Amino acid sequence: MGKEEKKISTDIHGLDGYMEPLYSIRVHPCNPCNPWFFLFLFSFFTFILPVPGLWAEVFEPPVPALETAVFTPPFRSQRQVRSSVPVRFLRRETPGNKPMRPLSIPGLEHPLTQKYIRQYSTKGGLSWLRAVIDKGGPYLAFIRREVETRNLPPELVYLPVIESGFLPTAVSRSGAVGLWQFMKNSIKGYGMGISDYADERMDFWKSTQGALQKLEDNHKQLGDWALALAAYNAGLGGVQRLIKQTGISDYWTLAERGLLKTDTIGYVPKLLAVSHILSNPRQYGFTSPWQDDPQWTRIGLDQSVDLELLAEYAGVDSTLLKQGNRELRYAVTPPEKGYQLKVPSAEAPAILAALERPDLPLIRYRFHTIGYGDTISALAQHYRLSVAQILAANPGTNTKLLHIGGKLRIPAITDITAPYVGQPVAASSAGGGNGGFEGSHLVKRGETLWSIALGYTVDPQLLAAVNGMELNDTLKEGRILKTPVR
Repeated sequence: MGKEEKKISTDIHGLDGYMEPLYSIRVHPCNPCNPWFFLFLFSFFTFILPVPGLWAEVFEPPVPALETAVFTPPFRSQRQVRSSVPVRFLRRETPGNKPMRPLSIPGLEHPLTQKYIRQYSTKGGLSWLRAVIDKGGPYLAFIRREVETRNLPPELVYLPVIESGFLPTAVSRSGAVGLWQFMKNSIKGYGMGISDYADERMDFWKSTQGALQKLEDNHKQLGDWALALAAYNAGLGGVQRLIKQTGISDYWTLAERGLLKTDTIGYVPKLLAVSHILSNPRQYGFTSPWQDDPQWTRIGLDQSVDLELLAEYAGVDSTLLKQGNRELRYAVTPPEKGYQLKVPSAEAPAILAALERPDLPLIRYRFHTIGYGDTISALAQHYRLSVAQILAANPGTNTKLLHIGGKLRIPAITDITAPYVGQPVAASSAGGGNGGFEGSHLVKRGETLWSIALGYTVDPQLLAAVNGMELNDTLKEGRILKTPVR
């Protein structure tokens, strides 16, 4: 021990020996037999070691560079994610609560538009609009999505209101058909066709896409939506010639000067009036026109299918299938492959399952025993079918060589149940209805042009014009009106 160590030892030993254990702990190896050692261990493990963070070493993670820093959210199980926001607080996006884009076609303040707003906002007018929108319920949301996808003016959603009263089977006096009122000679290039089985002008899917494409084409040619709508009503060529002749390229000026056809003068202001009212339903005292969206989808078929049988086998409402496929002349799809059956998405799995079952007969047939003098054309007349329809059901049949006693399959797709006995009945046209005003109606007490137009599925303005009246004229009981034949 050096001098310094000896001095420390002497000083400490001078304290009556009480600090000797402490001196031993600090300077000499610890003595486990000493009671002070156990007191120190007890205090260390009881009061010092448990202090949080006192002995832990803290590591700081490197900070990533700004351009490479990526936030990774903490992992949560699927159950945690689902329960993080209670379902009752989630707002489902439906056509009813999703606001439409603001109306964008100018002319709402024009006197003609204001005139039609006053007409359509009467008690009778609002009742008519409500009934028309109810008819359009299955198709409204689909049309709206198509309009929004193409970024077109939202007013176009309501064009079928003034075209067809939202009746997909509507037929005009001039022969225009469907929601969007296409003529036979105006469907070329717009994805529609006409056959013995279907008139696709009544196909809500194809006709909507075709009509919106036609309106877009008109707008590209004319550069103005009011003129594009006028051209949809009166024909693009006619409007272009009128602009060239007069040098006037403003719809409202052409309308005010009476240079357009009468129907075309009222066409755009009618649409703007209807769009304004239906876009602001509470302001006019009725609920939102938007109904639940059936979310239509299409299924390609490889065979002819009877909608009633398919609905029965799939366990779905046949009304839904008929609503989605109004273009069919009968409740049977064409025999050619490729027909697109439109079904609500929710029912698609059940319908697909029924279609894939080879044991299910999906079309009904009658059987005719060929007799002397029978011909395919005579059978077709009797059963109100075409020759092609009968031949499609009997592949390989030679119309000139029918064997007496042979059997022919007759598709049971019309309402003719009487067997053919050799005297063919006159054929009648299928589908649609008489578009002319060849019928009559005796006015009863309390009836209005609005209510009568609704009963005959005809535009009320047209009904008034045919009868030489204004739309809101009072009808006298006992008056006879010209109406379409029902």
